[in-house]
Amino acid sequence: MLFSLADAADLTGVHPEMLRYYWRTGLIPVRVGKAESGLFFDETALHEIRRIEPYRRHLGVGRRALPLICELQREGARWQIELHFLRYP
Repeated sequence: MLFSLADAADLTGVHPEMLRYYWRTGLIPVRVGKAESGLFFDETALHEIRRIEPYRRHLGVGRRALPLICELQREGARWQIELHFLRYP
């Protein structure tokens, strides 16, 4: 299921401009329509938004640090998967 920019903003409680920022910096996967206002978000994108937002809102992490944190989390997840396969071949 795909959600429009307005729907994604309502569902996550995040301002549409911040969602556009997340999209432009590559933090969330988005399908693009005819114009930037035609952004469509799937469940994966909504999950990522909900995962990212606490850093910004509650911990005060700035916009420039968010991509670094997200990349570190992805890298940690990749290492976890690799460790699992090494332990249980």
